[in-house]
Amino acid sequence: MAVHSERVQTRSPLVGKDAVDPSQAAAVKGAPKNTRPAAGPGLLARSAPYLLILPAVAATLALLGWPLVKTFIISFQNLNKRQLIQHLTEWNGFDNYSDQLTNAAFWNTAGRSVAFTLVNVVLTMVLGSLVGLLLNRLGKNMRLLLSFALIMAWAMPIVASTTVYTWLFDSQFGVVNWLLSQLGWDSMATYNWYSGQMSTFFVITLLVVWGSVPFVAFNMYAGLTTIPAELYEAARMDGAGSTKIFTSVIFPSLRPFFLATTFLEVIWIFKCFTQVFTLNAGGPERLTETLPVYAYIEGIGNQHYGAGASIAVLTILILGALMAYYFRIILKQEDEL
Repeated sequence: MAVHSERVQTRSPLVGKDAVDPSQAAAVKGAPKNTRPAAGPGLLARSAPYLLILPAVAATLALLGWPLVKTFIISFQNLNKRQLIQHLTEWNGFDNYSDQLTNAAFWNTAGRSVAFTLVNVVLTMVLGSLVGLLLNRLGKNMRLLLSFALIMAWAMPIVASTTVYTWLFDSQFGVVNWLLSQLGWDSMATYNWYSGQMSTFFVITLLVVWGSVPFVAFNMYAGLTTIPAELYEAARMDGAGSTKIFTSVIFPSLRPFFLATTFLEVIWIFKCFTQVFTLNAGGPERLTETLPVYAYIEGIGNQHYGAGASIAVLTILILGALMAYYFRIILKQEDEL
């Protein structure tokens, strides 16, 4: 007996105009949707980051930008005490710059400033890195005690710390002279540390390095906490000592830290003014003047404001020339990260 099977067509529950034919449904499904693209962020949302930094930018321009522009303008003027009292504006072009660039005292001071910066930056980075490594190895209590001492040294006002160092190295009542005499150096009992160029620079260097080491030490310790312990264990398993671990593990991992911190230290130490001027005012016989102190003495002290402004501008240009190559290294390092 043959059985005839017929296809049973089921009727869609949707009737009338709501009913959709299967073939039409497939066509509709394959057709692109006619939807509008999602609207992007509004103008206020896009400008929000710029509005947030606007107060900082405005304050920077007002406090730093305008004085810099004013100094640049004054550097092209013959502005001395007479012009200042009589409110005269006498333009002299590049005379102030030519006078300084042909002045042996300016170049001696510039070379002295570069050497002073180099010595202090090297000492600060080496000692600060060693103290940072020590912080990483100490226990909790000793680390807290050392961190507190570093913070106190870092937070002390520069004028206050300079005054303390002046007392420490006083020729008659200084603790340093008394201690050296007790150790057997009787000739140091009344030694005047500020009578010579090198001895004065020695005290200034101690002061600058003492105030700069905490910043490097804390940055170093913060960077060390980001290095995984597995790297140290692998290096020790390979037989690496402390020196090899530093050169093969720590320094490569913290190279951006060393670049950025050295960059900041060069800027801060090169423009160091308060320590040098407050300690001995650039003496003896102006042999410890750096460029910032030289600009201040020529401009404010001798009331040659145009000359002082030109020295300040030349100081900025020299610092920019010194940092140009180093800044390029930092940018290249950031691109590689």
